[in-house]
Amino acid sequence: MSASLIVENLSKTFGSTLAIDQASFSVPENSFVSIVGPSGCGKSTLLRIAAGLVRASSGRINLRGQEVTGPIRDVGMVFQAPVLLPWRTTLDNILFVAEMGGLRAADYEGRARELMALAGLSGFEESRPFELSGGMQQRAAICRAMLLKPSLILMDEPFGALDVITRERMGFALQTLWEESRNTVLFVTHSITEAVLLSDIVVVMSPRPGRIHDIVEIDLPRSRTTATLRDPRFVAFAARVREGIEAGETEY
Repeated sequence: MSASLIVENLSKTFGSTLAIDQASFSVPENSFVSIVGPSGCGKSTLLRIAAGLVRASSGRINLRGQEVTGPIRDVGMVFQAPVLLPWRTTLDNILFVAEMGGLRAADYEGRARELMALAGLSGFEESRPFELSGGMQQRAAICRAMLLKPSLILMDEPFGALDVITRERMGFALQTLWEESRNTVLFVTHSITEAVLLSDIVVVMSPRPGRIHDIVEIDLPRSRTTATLRDPRFVAFAARVREGIEAGETEY
């Protein structure tokens, strides 16, 4: 499988602080890749460099053969906060990304409604953000990121502010949306369970300075369900990721 995103010897310093040190890995086309590691290891910084929002100090990131040197259009982003416009309906919030791209929102309304149905948001098209739960707001934000079918979606702890039960439900909702579109996804999370459940590959980072400690290929069939959580292979993959994080903390 060809690589959609290649991270090559990437380093980033902030003043005298080395945040990321010589990170290298690749993200295959149409795959779901998670980055896990302790707080402060540079996961979010790496994501911002991939989006072209922050420049690397050395090394590079290539997206489909082109080096990322500044903000790129063909990317969707989902943050920890859903960042919905409070005066717009759910449907109009999702369509906003089309308007920002200079496109006719009406041309994308059908797809927006399809995504909302997959995300369990049917019936809330005309609701304002304050009328939605936190999980529903984040599902709307994910639909917005997927509306234009970008080649790459970057997600920075999108479920971090949610309770455990809602977070699990959101993971399955995201899987449903992703299986419909098969975008390439780079997903930052602190949750080992979430990373293994959703991913094709889990990249394990060490504490600051963030280095790539392990790359774990998750060989589990899709679609994944709650039964997957009890699969001995799932348990083994989760244990390997956890061991990688703990070993990285000890080593560095």
